[in-house]
Amino acid sequence: MDINFEQIIEQITQLSAQYGFKLIAAIISLWIGWKIVNVLCKALEKWFDKVDYDQALETFILSLVSMALRVLLVITCASIAGFPMTSFVAILGAAGLAVGMALSGTLQNFAGGVLILILKPFKVGDFIETQGHSGKVRSIQIFNTVINTGDNKRIILPNGPVATGSLINYSAEDKRRVDFTFGISYDDDIDQAKEVLSSIINADERVDRDPEPLIAVHALADNSVNIIVRVWANSSDYWGIYFDVTEKVKKSFDKEGLSFPFPQTDIHLHKIED
Repeated sequence: MDINFEQIIEQITQLSAQYGFKLIAAIISLWIGWKIVNVLCKALEKWFDKVDYDQALETFILSLVSMALRVLLVITCASIAGFPMTSFVAILGAAGLAVGMALSGTLQNFAGGVLILILKPFKVGDFIETQGHSGKVRSIQIFNTVINTGDNKRIILPNGPVATGSLINYSAEDKRRVDFTFGISYDDDIDQAKEVLSSIINADERVDRDPEPLIAVHALADNSVNIIVRVWANSSDYWGIYFDVTEKVKKSFDKEGLSFPFPQTDIHLHKIED
């Protein structure tokens, strides 16, 4: 089999003339574009440092922007080189759709993590209650939020439900109201009970005086007269005040002869004569 070198050289020359310039232009464009992407990413990183963004969100956005720009750059340079991009883009879109459907739950958690990091309904160190769990936020990740309960159990919550569901952030406000309900017997003196409660509350320096503490009869229940006590204090003092006041009320009521009635039921017996 004879090889026609002249024909091969001629074909190479034609291909070089047809695609050589485009290939060189694509390579130059890729090199320049890569440098521009690096400059843009560094500028974005400096901007994030100035506005003091969340570190996890900053890293994620920088990675996403860098990846997106580089993919677009490669596709553009391939198009400049003369490669047909219509079929490639169609295949890439179909693959992306298939992956998106397969990872729908994961993508939901991913979107929830982005929303949490951007909107910041809570931050690391806050005490929150959500999805039937409560605890101190240990870390906020892209897919999950990690909390530690009061007894130091670690709970990993998916970000999708956390971002879209109801949530209580106990650390969001500096002040919290502490509510108590104390029941006394119907035979006890209401004014005496209110005086005892007032002296206990006024002696606690952690309780705010503005707004003033509220002490009032709340309900005439089946077995007791219920008196409510509502005071405002720093959020960090909530449980300390709750436990201390509860203990002091029990000791003071015992000392003053005020009773805590127990649930009771009256039974009436009727004698039936034969």
